[in-house]
Amino acid sequence: MPTGLGGGKGRSSYRSKKGPTSETLCSGNVTTKLRRIAELANTDRQRALTSVAHVIDLDWLREAYRRTRKDGAPGVDGKTATEFAADLEQNLGALATRLRAGTYRPPPVRRVHIPKGNGTTRPIGVPTFEDKVAQRAVAMVLEAIYETEFLDVSYGFRPGRSAHQALEELQRRPTYWTKCWVIEADIERFFDGIDHGLLRSVLDRRVRDGVLRRLIDRWLQAGVMESGQLTVPDEGTPQGGVISPLLANVFLHDVLDLWVEDTVRPRLRGKLKLIRYADDFVLLIHNKEDVPRVMSALAKRLERFGLRLHPDKTRALSFDSPWRGTLRAQRSRSFDFLGLTHYWAPSRKGNWVVKQRTAKDRFSRASVAAKERCRRLMHAPLAVQHRALSLLLRGHYGYYGITGNGDALARFRHEVERHWGRALARRDGRRFAWARFKATLKRLPLPMPRPPRSVAPSEPVA
Repeated sequence: MPTGLGGGKGRSSYRSKKGPTSETLCSGNVTTKLRRIAELANTDRQRALTSVAHVIDLDWLREAYRRTRKDGAPGVDGKTATEFAADLEQNLGALATRLRAGTYRPPPVRRVHIPKGNGTTRPIGVPTFEDKVAQRAVAMVLEAIYETEFLDVSYGFRPGRSAHQALEELQRRPTYWTKCWVIEADIERFFDGIDHGLLRSVLDRRVRDGVLRRLIDRWLQAGVMESGQLTVPDEGTPQGGVISPLLANVFLHDVLDLWVEDTVRPRLRGKLKLIRYADDFVLLIHNKEDVPRVMSALAKRLERFGLRLHPDKTRALSFDSPWRGTLRAQRSRSFDFLGLTHYWAPSRKGNWVVKQRTAKDRFSRASVAAKERCRRLMHAPLAVQHRALSLLLRGHYGYYGITGNGDALARFRHEVERHWGRALARRDGRRFAWARFKATLKRLPLPMPRPPRSVAPSEPVA
């Protein structure tokens, strides 16, 4: 039975068990509203909420503004976060009025293309900053509702959860199972291929607030501006929008997560584990005989919802623990997930464990980006170049700095040094020479990799 925002005696699971969320820093008014929404959603998970949009007031938008990144590129209006903040209260007040009255009309997103490792590009939609704040405000409401029912198998774009937790789980399971098959899945054009009608049907189960639903529909139909031409796609959500990752999680929660846990797992002979980060996921299967059944059922399930597995990027491979007599690393039986290659190798104690190293395509992409940054900053003062490259390295270390990946981190640091040295030599009209460049590195050393983040298995798993 549909219901609105009110009391509720159910215990909220909105606050993540794995760490503090942004709610910790909210004002008391916003925190109370978030908890009330979560409690109401958790009281009866079969009910759809029909009246929650009224929580989006000026305080709510202030919190949405605080959570919105300020360093992103401007949208079609060319207005930056700094310009929006120049008259913040008036801008937020006007936005709150339009949202409550239902007169807010999102502008089209500005499309840009981001290079991918295989030579192609990924289209990204850039909303205006005001639209980012509005999307964040609605995403806060939806997050409070859906965090009460999202499963632990999903790690992407959720409070208190991260890619490193997914990587840890992916290392733990095969290590303790010893017998394991991996289905490495890739959904072809997922964000561009979501059927709007099917997405609305999924949302109907939990959210029927007219204001929120109209806003979501308007974002889906806002259109894309590219080279002065406006196009309005009839399917998909533009990558780059604040609301898109959450809508993807909502869609795949019904289409994939619940189906795997409630329908597939009980029918298998062995164990099964789904690990999903947004639209990237792998399936770990204990029994070899279950693999073809799951592959066939998975393809049919996704086709039912207008999605398709990529024929060249989806595969099943044996990932059993090697025999103890084998001495070399099993890099021929490896797969990539979340930018790292996963393979078997002996630990220092001689036990076979799953290790992770930077994937080749990600390493190459990062190296090309470093080279381009050195080229752009070639004529800037040395201190400016050093600061920019130090930030680039620390960001790389922050994600890829995990146990067992030290060699790749050292190689990447060497690559950055080499690109920097060649750029400086080109600026000075000289040939690159390490001996001469070492004096610069001694005076302005680039940061070394910090102690790696351990994702080693801490305890057995079922």
